[in-house]
Amino acid sequence: MQTLAQLNSGKYSDITHLTLSENLTEFPQQIFSLASSLEVLDLSGNQLSALPIEFSSLQKLRILFLTNNNFNNIPAVLAACPQLEMISFKGNQLSQIDENVLPITTRWLILTDNKITALPHSMGKLTRLQKFALAGNQLQQLPDSMKNCKNLALIRLSANQLTMLPDWLFQLPSLAWLAFSGNKLANNIQPVTDQMPSISPQDFQLKQKLGEGASGVIYQAAWLTKPTTIDSDDDIAVKLFKGEITSDGYPIDELNNCLQAGEHKNLIKVIAKIMSKEQLALIMELIPARFYNLGLPPSLITCTRDTFAIGATLTISEVIRIVLSMADALRHLHENKVSHGDIYAHNTMVDEHANMLFGDFGAASNLKVLPETQQIAMQAIEVRAFGCLLDDLLPLSYQLESTAQYQALEIIKESCMQADTFKRPTFIAIVEQLKVHV
Repeated sequence: MQTLAQLNSGKYSDITHLTLSENLTEFPQQIFSLASSLEVLDLSGNQLSALPIEFSSLQKLRILFLTNNNFNNIPAVLAACPQLEMISFKGNQLSQIDENVLPITTRWLILTDNKITALPHSMGKLTRLQKFALAGNQLQQLPDSMKNCKNLALIRLSANQLTMLPDWLFQLPSLAWLAFSGNKLANNIQPVTDQMPSISPQDFQLKQKLGEGASGVIYQAAWLTKPTTIDSDDDIAVKLFKGEITSDGYPIDELNNCLQAGEHKNLIKVIAKIMSKEQLALIMELIPARFYNLGLPPSLITCTRDTFAIGATLTISEVIRIVLSMADALRHLHENKVSHGDIYAHNTMVDEHANMLFGDFGAASNLKVLPETQQIAMQAIEVRAFGCLLDDLLPLSYQLESTAQYQALEIIKESCMQADTFKRPTFIAIVEQLKVHV
């Protein structure tokens, strides 16, 4: 992070990345001195509500973060920025978006946690749009023009006011990651939380922090008083939900969908819950220390696709073992009327023998709220995500491209990723195809 004083001193005359968070109420004019070099501008955590008309002179700007400011609308000047492709207005005061204020170069748009009631018809012009975060708004419908967004791969619609999802959404050829929990799509859907034992925070003691995501923090913990109805080791994992709207939606929906998913050998096992006004939490079996994350989250460059550690490799047999486990877990989820919404290597844990565990239900959705035709279409969307996962893993075993197993996986991948959603295989069919090559 830089400071305004440093910028004024001329110290950063040719930098490409600038981050300023100093409770700014006006856009610093000194930033224009970087017009010939600036590519990434992060002004998150200020008090800005407008941008100057000269903003478009930042000709090389590709990425703009205005998270947690005071914008009521998106400044029209953004449309004149020739290379701007990633924009975040997360956590502002947006209530509407005017027509034609977004650059047609937009690939990644983050509007989470605002008050947006409608999107403009001009959204359909954003044909390069790949990733669209809209959770935590007040949307009642999507503009039909968005059926032109053929490159849209990920959209988060959770925690809005939608009463239906349009059929065209399920037919977008590139869509692979869709989340829609916490809307008004159907009533009288009874959550399955009553079937899971409830415990008190006094029943366990938190130990070290294991990780943190958008919706909560995971700790290792130990039982102080283990209920007789629970069969588990003394050491457990506890996910404490944060309570606010996240980039994926409401924590209560994550909890409900995780419980509805049920048990499967490749899903991280949930053994209890906490559902009080003060705290929501999931109690899970502790993942053995030998497991590690298969991948890393997408970067600003890859947008919707995972990244991997330099030098990461897998044998073709390991790839088959991992994706067979994944396909069977996803078959199980869809049989239980749950879509995962976040099928990625970075949400997948493996050990040195390619045993696989899958979790993180933050973007999961209850399929029971959809008409049956859309439930079927939702599986086709997740099949594409599975194909993307396979597409990400195959290069890790590139030295084996000529083998029959590799070629067979290529064929399965192409089948899963084909543009015609109606022609994609089901997870049941994928499991059977993969079993042949184990």
